[in-house]
Amino acid sequence: MTPAPRPGVIFDVDGTLLDTNYLHVLAWWQAFRDTGHTEISMADCHRAIGIASAELVSHLLGDDVPDVDDIVEAHSKRYEALRDQVVAFPRTAELLGACRERGLAVVLATSGQESDLEWMQPAIGAQDVVDGATTSADVGSAKPAPELLETTAADHGLDTARTVAVGDTIWDVRSARDAGLPCIALTCGGISRGELQEAGADEVYDDPADLLVHLDDSLIGRAARG
Repeated sequence: MTPAPRPGVIFDVDGTLLDTNYLHVLAWWQAFRDTGHTEISMADCHRAIGIASAELVSHLLGDDVPDVDDIVEAHSKRYEALRDQVVAFPRTAELLGACRERGLAVVLATSGQESDLEWMQPAIGAQDVVDGATTSADVGSAKPAPELLETTAADHGLDTARTVAVGDTIWDVRSARDAGLPCIALTCGGISRGELQEAGADEVYDDPADLLVHLDDSLIGRAARG
């Protein structure tokens, strides 16, 4: 017998739970320069963070760029050298634990690779309350397409009428909107409250700690109460 769908929260990881966005900006900027694309600025990179790697390159350079794989590989190498500086935002593990305490499934959805989970989850520090994760390897189209969130909800038996997506970029918000999920956005990834609201975010908080303080009054609290 198939279990009944569960209410839940789908968390983006980079820039939402882990303070990684500006490390990615630096790594992408270096990668573009390493491969001869010096016209790409750090600001350009920051505006594109949240898009999956190959799509990010196409977004910034166009669909006909011939060296996508080289740029993506250069980013991976540059980011690897920065990874020991990754930290979780304050009270991130507490936030995930509080969601679980309220009876919600806690699921991660990242445009990163499956292998990234091996270091991401320990960095978050809440492995014991995370029900599962979906990565770019599980879908044909990553963010900003809705497929990652749709697949996450389906694979983890989530009730989409009582599931909230949490992210930090306009791409996260658009993905949630197109997947039919309410979205909480956090500004800790470096995108302004106004831009996140304009993209369609239902609620905006500063960071995981701010969301935790307001959890029971948020969309997550309402999902938990049914």
